[in-house]
Amino acid sequence: MEKLLEISGLKTYFYTDRGVVKAVDGAHLDLLKGEVVGVAGESGCGKSTLGHSIIRLVPPPGRIVGGKILYKGLDLLSLSEEEFRKIRWREISMIFQAAMNVLNPVYTVGEQIAEVFMVHNGLSKKEALEKARELLSLVGVDPRRANSYPHEMSGGMKQRVVIAMALALNPSVVVADEPTTALDVIVQAQIINLLKRLRSKLGLSMIFISHDLSLIAEIADRVAVMYAGQIVELGSSSMLYREPRHPYTRGLLESIPRLRGDLRKLTWIEGAPPDLVNPPEGCRFAPRCSYRMSICSREEPPLASIEPGYYVKCWLYA
Repeated sequence: MEKLLEISGLKTYFYTDRGVVKAVDGAHLDLLKGEVVGVAGESGCGKSTLGHSIIRLVPPPGRIVGGKILYKGLDLLSLSEEEFRKIRWREISMIFQAAMNVLNPVYTVGEQIAEVFMVHNGLSKKEALEKARELLSLVGVDPRRANSYPHEMSGGMKQRVVIAMALALNPSVVVADEPTTALDVIVQAQIINLLKRLRSKLGLSMIFISHDLSLIAEIADRVAVMYAGQIVELGSSSMLYREPRHPYTRGLLESIPRLRGDLRKLTWIEGAPPDLVNPPEGCRFAPRCSYRMSICSREEPPLASIEPGYYVKCWLYA
């Protein structure tokens, strides 16, 4: 299967008064054509920064300082901003989290979607608005709502509008950054089902970012678990949920309530994620890990292949 996206050794740092925050520090990830890869982890682990790095929209004072992002073999980090604008949205787009903050309150949603067509395809405003109405219909919104302002729509409808904007130019890759944040569970299910239908209909390849592993299980073919700016486990969804290898992944899964089977007391991961200005030496999860060994505090483990297509960054498997 064709490999659309290949990320290797990616480093995205934020330069602050406190020091350099290593938000993404040597991440490795790939995406195949037609595939959905979920990216999971606690808040502050670098998930969203990874997504913004792919589309080169890292907010200041952050910047990408190392690594490669290859799209169909083309190194995106070697392109000028003008060159990358031909890639952004046309080839790789993004569904931003918190739709209520993404949409401009003084323009109708139709005008905001139409702007994509006017800027990138040179369509007239009339033609672009017609395209906008077609897109709204595609994502399950009445085309007449193109004349509505964001405050006149529910949270779920606004999220559908943001999804429509991301799909406007029929991109090959969509980065979905917490697309169900702040939505209730019923609307979350509707958005996930919508993304599944769009994936099937349009042949989308997607990186789906969420802190909710149970949500990722609904849509992802493979899962990458992030901790402290690094990918610590990467493999097929079925295998990761059935037999998680990294102690951090086990802790995340054990903290999810079960709907079926024997009731049990929930467990949690003791401690807190490290300060990314001064991350611990060796394995970054070692201070919170019940399986830690002496080597864990001295040397950083490699992201080792333990079987075809499955990788774990842990000295238990290196």
